[in-house]
This record gives sequence, structure tokens and C-alpha cells, in this order.
Amino acid sequence: MNNKALIMGAVTILIWSSSFAGIRASILGGYDPAPLVLMRFLVASGVFLLYFLLPGNKFPRPKKEDLPRIMLLGFIGITVYHTGLTLGMESVTAGTASMIVGAAPFFTAIIAVFFLKERMSLFSWIGLGIGFVGIILITLGTSGASIGISHGVLFILVATISTSFFFVFQKTLNTRYDAIELTAYFTWAGTLPLFFFFPDLIDSLQTASTAAHISAIYVGIFPAAIAYSLWGLALSLADASKVTSMMYVEPAIAIIIAWIWLQEWPSTLSIIGGGIALSSIFVVNMAGKKQRMQTNN
Repeated sequence: MNNKALIMGAVTILIWSSSFAGIRASILGGYDPAPLVLMRFLVASGVFLLYFLLPGNKFPRPKKEDLPRIMLLGFIGITVYHTGLTLGMESVTAGTASMIVGAAPFFTAIIAVFFLKERMSLFSWIGLGIGFVGIILITLGTSGASIGISHGVLFILVATISTSFFFVFQKTLNTRYDAIELTAYFTWAGTLPLFFFFPDLIDSLQTASTAAHISAIYVGIFPAAIAYSLWGLALSLADASKVTSMMYVEPAIAIIIAWIWLQEWPSTLSIIGGGIALSSIFVVNMAGKKQRMQTNN
């Protein structure tokens, strides 16, 4: 990986890691989850609009044949993912949420098998089984004394599955638009359905604390707009597998940031489950590399 891609990827992971604590801080400061999502992406949409209105930049127009896919992926990757994540974080700590989302490659692999007909070795299936055990432990650690899955974890699991679909099915568009253009399209498309929560946003703007407003603006500008664009640029400069491997450290950084910012710490069982889930991703990736080497030989 070249230095430019490495730096962009590292900055992106750091910003994304802070988003979990930022979302949680806004909720604890008085924002209702749904209007917080709208607030975030109104800010992010405005950032992209200002960028394209700067002198020397041309306002991009997507091709008509791509609009249905852009609208659908924007809904899945922005509306569903961020609404589910934020609703879940009303009751789930930032660190635990980051570990569940960190298991996205687990779901991505399953989606690729069933929808893209990709083949996986027995070793890969074993890795996915390990990941499933890790997710169960995270869930049990979050549920505490109660039996079953909490509503917060369920929301975040739905969000994680949706973002896995988003990453799998946007691949064909990555070669047709640059990173900033495509991120802007998805952001604008995903923000439109969120206007359903506009009346609730008015109430949250009146009742939330100043610190909550600052956190909401932060997660709108940095994780929602700048980080997604930097990530796209990093992917365009280096091999995707090398760049995405940096995501393994995101939960660890997110837990530390949440501890410093919010004094939150996940349960021991959730941390163990997170470690198991993330280790399964290494197993699947190693199996994939071995399979590719055998194919090349």
C-alpha cells in the first residue's frame, strides 16, 4: 500500500472510530435517535453541496440508468444503516456497537455467497461459524441478566447487514464515478427519506444541549462526509483488500475513544465476543488468500 493510501485509510478509521462516541454523546445530550440521523445527513449533504459549488468544481450529474441503483443503495447504506445504528445506540454502548458493526465482513461474505454465487472453502465456513459465536457472545454481554436479544442489538444487527449489502452491491458504481461524487450521491439519496423525521428534529433542536449539537455537527461533517470520501480515495489508490484490512482496528480505537469521551466500557463478555468475531474475519481472509494462491498455481 502506498503512503498516500495508508494515510487516508488511517485517518478514515480514526474518524469512523470516533463516530460511535459522537452519536452516543448526542443521544445522551438530548437528541432523539431518528432526528439525530436527519441532522447528521443534513450537515453532510450541505458539506457536499458547498464542495461542488466551489469555484473550479463542476456539479456532477449521475447517469439516468444509474439513478435507481444509487437511490436504492443510498436508502440501504445511509437511511437504513444509520437509522438502525443510531436507534440501537440509545441503549447500547459505543464500544459494543463498534464491535457489532466491525463484524460486517462476516455478513458481507455470506451475502457474496448467496447473492453473487461466490464459492467458499470449508475453512472459510469454519471461520464464519466462529464469527457467529462471537456475535452471540456480544449479544449476551449486552443483554445482561435478561434472556434473548435486546432491541438495541437487534437494530444494530439490521444496520450491519444493510451496510454489508451496501458495500457488496456498490462495486459496479465505484468504477464509473469518483469517490467524492459517489459518496455525495448516496448521501443525498439517503437523506431524502429521513425528512420524515423533520418535525421531531425541530423538537430535538430545542431540547438538546449545546454539547449534543456540537457532537451532531461533528458526526455530520467528519464521519458522514469527509471520512467516506477519504475512504473512497484510499480504495482508488490501493488494493481494496489491503485498505479494508485496516478496519480490524476500528473497534479497539472506538472503545478507547468512548472510554475517554463518555467513560463507557463494554462488558467483559462483549469484549471476548468481539475478539472472537474479529478473529473469524482473519480466518476467512486467510482462507481466501490460500484459495487464490492455489488457483493461480
